[in-house]
Amino acid sequence: MKQSGNLKTGIFLDRDGVINKAIIRDGLPYSPRGKDDFAALDGVKEALLILYESNIVPVVITNQPDVSRGIVTRELIEWQHSRLREKFGIQHFYTCYHDDSESCECRKPKIGLITEASQQLNIDLKGSFLVGDRWRDIRAGQKAGCLCFFIDYQYAEKQPELPFQKVNSLLEAVRIITGKNDH
Repeated sequence: MKQSGNLKTGIFLDRDGVINKAIIRDGLPYSPRGKDDFAALDGVKEALLILYESNIVPVVITNQPDVSRGIVTRELIEWQHSRLREKFGIQHFYTCYHDDSESCECRKPKIGLITEASQQLNIDLKGSFLVGDRWRDIRAGQKAGCLCFFIDYQYAEKQPELPFQKVNSLLEAVRIITGKNDH
């Protein structure tokens, strides 16, 4: 990937439904609520290897309102992130622990997490990407100026508005971005 000046190319990744399996109840996705139901999706390791080889910085940006709701602990989320760091080498996690009612600037579809990450990591937003599985992810990426990829699991909720490219997985999005169809 061509990078402008000293700015890096980044790929902002939602966590649940993009990197690890979301728990589906009544057609809606939920974050894993324990250690036993936290499992990576197929193709994630290969996708991340391609990103590293292509000098694209993976950055996890995730809403985790179950912490604010008292359903899970911050320690569980940090444990989950440590597992992803160990298994896949992901170094950058930006997490919103708030619920909608808290009106924070970091909860997607707002772009606080993306802005913070881009400033701290020297990422060129206009030359970067976002992969998500919910309308909030896609809207945040659009507002930040990223090219967005939507993994459509047909959730029983609001769908994102164009522009975005629909894909079946993180690996498919990464292959499109990098032009690398085989690893």
